[in-house]
Amino acid sequence: MIATNPFTSPNPQTPSSTTRSPGSQARLRSALLAIPLAAAGLLGATAAVPAHAATAGQSATSGHATPRESLTCLGHGIDPTAQLHHRTETFIKAPLSTVWKLHTDVTGWPSWQTAVTSMKRLDPGALRKGSRFQWTTPAPATPTTPATTLVITSTVQQVKHDQCIRWTGPAIGEGLRIDRGVHVWNFIKVKGGVLVRTEESWTGDQIETDPATAITYLAPGLDAWLADLKAAAEARSH
Repeated sequence: MIATNPFTSPNPQTPSSTTRSPGSQARLRSALLAIPLAAAGLLGATAAVPAHAATAGQSATSGHATPRESLTCLGHGIDPTAQLHHRTETFIKAPLSTVWKLHTDVTGWPSWQTAVTSMKRLDPGALRKGSRFQWTTPAPATPTTPATTLVITSTVQQVKHDQCIRWTGPAIGEGLRIDRGVHVWNFIKVKGGVLVRTEESWTGDQIETDPATAITYLAPGLDAWLADLKAAAEARSH
């Protein structure tokens, strides 16, 4: 079990120790299966991939397809050494200003992302380099793990208005931990709307004990986030 308190230590860097037994791997699989969403978007939903979300690539092992070129924001992308990463995109029929404002007004996430149960800014003003925010998503009880809340503390590393944003941070819950997620978003104005592309990587001793399982939940989580963003932005623009 994880004893770290993420509210008193919002950006821990030291990986937690894990038991490499079959029982611990089973608990990890059950916890990942139960978590509805995070991402960098740090944790994924067990939802079907939306028809409008085109998957560009994902990787858990060398046997999976990888994107030809990773997304970046001001020259910085996901962790290139990460075993776990996924990239996807969708078209949103809404003005760029609407999509950008909806996405970067992080305090409003709980109003349109069903899996985000709370959000608080850790500093005032518009999102900028160094801005930090802390948010939560529930992990329901499973036969092998208690119900818990995953706490994600994100720090903006790069941002360019109406074009891109990149943040990083840990996700910590009782019995489950991602040491570092890196999440990159690109927004491209196209005819009739906006092409939104996103890519995320996870690193951490615990999730890397079973990367093939973990990637199956990272990927649908990003697709679900895009589906929610698309629905909210198009509803506001019409």
